[in-house]
Amino acid sequence: MNNILESRKIFKSYQNNRKLKLEVLKDISLSIERNKISVIVGASGAGKSTLLHILSGLDRPDSGEVLFESENIFNYTDEKLSNFRNRNIGFVFQFHHLLPEFTAAENVAIPRMAAGAKFNEAISRADELLELVGLFDRKDHKPSELSGGEQQRVAVARALVNDPKIIFADEPTGNLDSKNSESIHQLIIRLRDEFNKTFVIVTHNPDLMNLADRIFEIKDGRLINQQ
Repeated sequence: MNNILESRKIFKSYQNNRKLKLEVLKDISLSIERNKISVIVGASGAGKSTLLHILSGLDRPDSGEVLFESENIFNYTDEKLSNFRNRNIGFVFQFHHLLPEFTAAENVAIPRMAAGAKFNEAISRADELLELVGLFDRKDHKPSELSGGEQQRVAVARALVNDPKIIFADEPTGNLDSKNSESIHQLIIRLRDEFNKTFVIVTHNPDLMNLADRIFEIKDGRLINQQ
């Protein structure tokens, strides 16, 4: 099996307001296949988003490893981990998190510039990706001038701007109607099939689950099923 990412014995807990320890993830070990769509499902509060944040390096576990191409990312310093994410990881969240004062193209270009690209090169790359997601004619519009579905497609383009090896998505269609959800689903399929992208997606959407190559089910912080 061609795995790009693997977690080994991940544990994560938080303290609640009464200083009680809440175990959120308990002994999670799983493997993510390259160029596939892996979906994480489970009830609210099961630990899905926490797992996504740890797999992507946004958060550190209490114990355990995440191996990206066989290297444990939690051996990195915070600065190296941040650089790793910017080079290798794309993110799409339920709420697009676009910056309201910038155009669609500028929003897409920002992570590219953060990685060291010059403005003109970053904008040129942003234009290519906005064409890919069907929004080239909207590239000079600000988020407030775009529909919810268009804003989320801009967020997908932004996630692709540094040509990441994995795209993590947390309820990417959770805020969209069925028509806009379907357009995002088709875009994800196309990115996997034509551009060999790897996706790890948290979702409650049964249509998105149906697109998955692999499904991981989390219950009460434990991995109870994978198929």
